[in-house]
Amino acid sequence: MRSSLVPHELLQKSDKILFIAHLALGDFTYLQNCFRAFADAYPHIRIHLWVDELRRTARPADWEHLKSYSLYDWLAECPAIAKVYNQTYSPALLKQSMREAQQQAYPIVISLGLLRRNFYAGLARKISPQGFVAGQTKRARLLDIHKHLAYRKLDARIPDYGAKADGKEHISDIYAGWFELLFGLQIAAAARFPFVDIPERWRDYARDQLMQWQFPIDRADRQGRKIFFVNAFSKSVERNWPLERVLALIQAMRRQDRWRDSYFVINVVPEQMGRAQRLFDQNPIEHAHLFSAVDNFFQLPAILSLCDLIISVETAVMHLANAVHVPVVALMRLTSLEWVPIDQANSTIIHVSRPDAWVDSITVEDVMAVMLGQGSP
Repeated sequence: MRSSLVPHELLQKSDKILFIAHLALGDFTYLQNCFRAFADAYPHIRIHLWVDELRRTARPADWEHLKSYSLYDWLAECPAIAKVYNQTYSPALLKQSMREAQQQAYPIVISLGLLRRNFYAGLARKISPQGFVAGQTKRARLLDIHKHLAYRKLDARIPDYGAKADGKEHISDIYAGWFELLFGLQIAAAARFPFVDIPERWRDYARDQLMQWQFPIDRADRQGRKIFFVNAFSKSVERNWPLERVLALIQAMRRQDRWRDSYFVINVVPEQMGRAQRLFDQNPIEHAHLFSAVDNFFQLPAILSLCDLIISVETAVMHLANAVHVPVVALMRLTSLEWVPIDQANSTIIHVSRPDAWVDSITVEDVMAVMLGQGSP
């Protein structure tokens, strides 16, 4: 094993480690491989994970949405992770979680937080006053004294993510590079490919849902008709695609003989379901159904796995498409190029035309041109 920022002697005698991160589903889609590699290399160390909520608020009205984050369902099924801190969405819960973490006396704390790096450096040290603490840093101006002081609390620094986030390395390579730097782990390219182990309960759910929609479950029974999954939503407005355009895309596809009798699953975030239902009630489409994974995260990959093609804006759905081995057409901006889908053979990317453009600058005609140019997806 190569040299590492975290001393090997410390790793050999430690019984647990805490990682701090503000995780999105897309992050964990690739970091999961890194945690699994660490667990394989150090089976005597229990991995604990602090998932910090960037939208932390003192407003009780927001808590119900924040505490039901679907990532927690996935983390609960991850065998590499022994404990998750997921109660950080209010100031009071943050303090409570800090007290709980401090009682663990972690010998090693690693901050992977990319935003507010100085805050997470300080948080890591507060949680483990005597332990070995490493974290993300970013070049700070000379007069940003509070940042310099925060970074001085680290025993080791992970180099600035931005220096590599130029599209020349995939995000999976960047994450693997962190774990090599920190622990000397070498994660082969094949081991960086995303995966999701869908519990059988949710595979049964997906099959039952398709039966309710009167969609053919088995591909052999589809007689050339396809099931398309269309997702126009992300957490950021600049990555969203208008619902009206989803409707127009389906109508345009239906005008093509090869897709005239195809089936469509339209993904909708729960908070937009009412508006989406009104829109589609006004413009009914045969063999098209709205969908939202409201009960459990695994509803999403289970449904995705039964589809023939996924069309999605740049969000976790396009990475999960690779994880369940279903071809994807991804609508993306020209920023964050390291986040393109990893499976190049089964991914088609439609980029916006200008560096400053949002995803909604991509037209239905742009998507149809790619779809028609693909042959029969």
